[in-house]
Amino acid sequence: MDLGLKDKVALVTASSKGLGAATAMEFAREGARVAMCARSGKLLEERAGEIRQETGVEPLVMAADLTSRDDIRRVVATTKETYGRIDTLFINAGGPPPGVFADLDEDAWQGAVELTLMSAVRLVRETLPTMRAQGDGSILACTSVSVKQPVDGLMLSNALRMGVTGMLKTLSNEVGPEGIRVNMILPGWTRTQRAVSLLAGRAEKAGTSPEEQETQLTAAVPLRRMGEPQEFARAAVFLSSPAAGYITGVSLLVDGGIYKGSL
Repeated sequence: MDLGLKDKVALVTASSKGLGAATAMEFAREGARVAMCARSGKLLEERAGEIRQETGVEPLVMAADLTSRDDIRRVVATTKETYGRIDTLFINAGGPPPGVFADLDEDAWQGAVELTLMSAVRLVRETLPTMRAQGDGSILACTSVSVKQPVDGLMLSNALRMGVTGMLKTLSNEVGPEGIRVNMILPGWTRTQRAVSLLAGRAEKAGTSPEEQETQLTAAVPLRRMGEPQEFARAAVFLSSPAAGYITGVSLLVDGGIYKGSL
């Protein structure tokens, strides 16, 4: 299937590793022009080199902290200045620290608000004027299966990603008449550095090994395994693309079936 992404401009945030890096690569494979940002300029350059080598696409690389309003403004403005338009915005940020309610102070909560909720708000605020001027665009946010059912030990992520979902679902109703689509994509357990770290933390607390923790975890997944970043990325790129032109306001699960609800 031709997704219609040839020469479209995709801004992918937090794209130096994990789901963001895989999604940036997949956009490039589809022929899109890719803008990437993350805190680590060195890691970004490494990912950009991999994209360049595999696809021939030359990404726009910008070091940026998504908790910084000024950095977000710069990233969006530079993408617009470089390419003249922004066709799709993929909102992604590293997850906030794990922890249960009793272990989290107000500073932890405020940091999570800035990283998870306000980064999404600011990225949308900066990007929408360009999409409105174009008369089209696609916004896709990476949230989590936790917006459907909470994940134990991830209090901050569980709480704040619900806020992102509520904001974007409402936005989809507001900007749909202008030709702008807004969706969410909900990964389950996917083999990223963050997932590996979370499994290691669980193993330490339980006195087991990360491998044992993964076995216990995947026993609850109908497909009996963790997802791979590329599997997530393919779904994300499709949902962002013109091929999904009549899909807006949805939360697409990419979780191997671990969510047990029917809605």
